[in-house]
Amino acid sequence: MPNSHQPAESSHLHAHHAGDAAHAHFFENRSQKILSWSLVLTLCFAIVEVIAGFASNSLALISDAGHMVTDAAALGLALLAQIISRRPPSAKHSFGFGRAEALAAFINAIAMLALVSWIIFEAVQRFAKPESVKGAMVLVVAAIGLAINLVVAWVLSHDKESLNTKAALLHVMGDLLGSVAAIVAGAVIFQTGWMQIDPLLSICVSLLILKSTISILAQSYHFLMQGVPHHIDYVEVGDHLADIDGVLSVHDLHVWEMSPGHPALIGHVEIGDLRQWPQVLHEIKTMLLERHGIDHVTMQPELPDMAVGHVCVLTQPAESGHHHHH
Repeated sequence: MPNSHQPAESSHLHAHHAGDAAHAHFFENRSQKILSWSLVLTLCFAIVEVIAGFASNSLALISDAGHMVTDAAALGLALLAQIISRRPPSAKHSFGFGRAEALAAFINAIAMLALVSWIIFEAVQRFAKPESVKGAMVLVVAAIGLAINLVVAWVLSHDKESLNTKAALLHVMGDLLGSVAAIVAGAVIFQTGWMQIDPLLSICVSLLILKSTISILAQSYHFLMQGVPHHIDYVEVGDHLADIDGVLSVHDLHVWEMSPGHPALIGHVEIGDLRQWPQVLHEIKTMLLERHGIDHVTMQPELPDMAVGHVCVLTQPAESGHHHHH
């Protein structure tokens, strides 16, 4: 097969039947522009803040920059999700690229954990031996950071179309807290010269980073490990399948998400009579879609005598939720 035909060929192979979502490209392009600009602004300022943090010797500024980077990463992932969701599956990646987003989120979260550990380690040392911090500089830089966060929040809040921007907006709101903490640290040092406020507030901000990082880590890990989607009860799905008329037993049942929000299921069903299969399969598909929201279903019918013997040995892991009635 010549190369030029490959993408067409594979996307045709992957094509879903009726009911495929039609994207409103206009809105997506617009919210993509908005997200991109927000991302660039946030990232650039985070870099400025890190430099200022080291120059003024303020941990609070550095941790605020770290917080801005977590949020820039959230914006970046929202953007990546939009771009990736448009890329058709290719001949090499028949599932499309949904996992790339989770992988990026996972790596980002681990990097953030390292940053938080460093900030807390430094802060604890500074409690014991306070270091002098240039309060005025911290105050000015953090105030600019706050202004930038407000602008980004304002722009994102006006873009109601995309769910991604909603998530990003939440992050920016959290960001405001980080900037406020750095402003407070700068102001207190400028007014009173009490240096411990800086490590104290930097720990508060790193806890904010930790909160968003741990949830990202948990979600992306679950998805990468092909966990059962949280809103689907695996055991219940098995029971419902076994309850369908004509189904004797269910085994080798797997439920996972192909890309976020697209649950899929594969399994083997034992039936008494293969002539019933079209009817049984129709009932299975209807039930899975209506009761569990699963629309990607691959089912293999088997007769009782097929399952006996060698197949049974292979398909009987001692795992809960695998239904065997022989």
